[in-house]
Amino acid sequence: MSAAGASSRMFRFKKSKDKDKDKDKEKGKKKKDKDKDKSKDKDKKKDKDKKKKKKKGKVGDDDDDMPNIAGLSLEDNMFELNIAEFDLISTIGTGTFGRVYLARHMTTSKYYAMKVLKKVEVVRLKQVEHITSEKNILSVIHHPFIVNLFGATQDAKNLYMLLEYVIGGEVFTHLRRAGKFPPDVTKFYTAEIVLALEYMHSLDIIYRDLKPENLLLDSNGHIKITDFGFAKKVEDRTWTLCGTPEYLAPEIIQSKGHGKAVDWWALGILVYEMLCGYPPFFSDNPFSIYEAILAGKIAFPSHLDSAAKDLIRNLLNADLTKRIGCLRNGPADIKRHKWYKSIDWDALLAKQIPAPIIPVTTSPGDTSNFDQYEEEPDDPSDPNGEDPFAELFAGF
Repeated sequence: MSAAGASSRMFRFKKSKDKDKDKDKEKGKKKKDKDKDKSKDKDKKKDKDKKKKKKKGKVGDDDDDMPNIAGLSLEDNMFELNIAEFDLISTIGTGTFGRVYLARHMTTSKYYAMKVLKKVEVVRLKQVEHITSEKNILSVIHHPFIVNLFGATQDAKNLYMLLEYVIGGEVFTHLRRAGKFPPDVTKFYTAEIVLALEYMHSLDIIYRDLKPENLLLDSNGHIKITDFGFAKKVEDRTWTLCGTPEYLAPEIIQSKGHGKAVDWWALGILVYEMLCGYPPFFSDNPFSIYEAILAGKIAFPSHLDSAAKDLIRNLLNADLTKRIGCLRNGPADIKRHKWYKSIDWDALLAKQIPAPIIPVTTSPGDTSNFDQYEEEPDDPSDPNGEDPFAELFAGF
């Protein structure tokens, strides 16, 4: 899901930034109409008679929905996943070494997202540790604003993770259509993310891949963070270079070792991108992005208010002793910041505040909020054949 639409990021950033520059030059003129060059919604209605795919796995029990209670461990509640009980209906996301499918449980008719990863590609790209870590972390965390994992299994060819189907699609898609979000919309979604990061950090888990592509909207418009491939349990620091170039903190680029502070830096990038339609540091060349990040110069468009600028500056502080979220009071400093003064954090956690964007859906299996993908042909090889990677993925 996270890979969808990523190829159009630079085009959108440049278009939005040029538009803001034009507005800044014409402050005395009449305000222009909003951008009319928005992408038209594609007709994504799926053919119900389409051939459905099936894959075999371990035999297990039927599933039950997990309660939505922050802090509940799912490890003992995950059921043994039986791939043969699911129809893989259509692709809703693609990545370097796998796909995410809309899956329907044939007995209960409930819909899920099935992440299918090719073992040979995971090994070739040296992502075994990341994928194993993703499964292990999702197995033991549960939060209202984090996607739920219901089961995991494997066969000789693939790894499978059964996740909740978050029907509203990527925040990236909604942001791309809108151009940029109003302050109240940005506050709502980033505040939900603050609560999710606060929860993860309390368990010594660093997320390390915050960006609009990895944020989904549920049926009521609330955030669900997904794609934990770069997440890691770290008590102090780690030195792995990973993440999206525009969102990398200076300490990652400089290989100084990094910790939870990188997620607060990424939050600052996200707040800026939602408010402006593009991130503060971007280029077609990743090395140019890194140079801009290390230089630390942030250009603010005129429509940003002083409180938003102050929050962004404090989040995008290269000095870890001054970066908000990393200080003595931790995330509480962010929650008490003047930009978030209108947020009732307890009500937000309880999902008692109506979301600003309610995804349009017609049925529980609606995929209209996701991009369309060409389906892969069926793999004729035996999924129960010899597994050359059995030891690498033992216990998955």
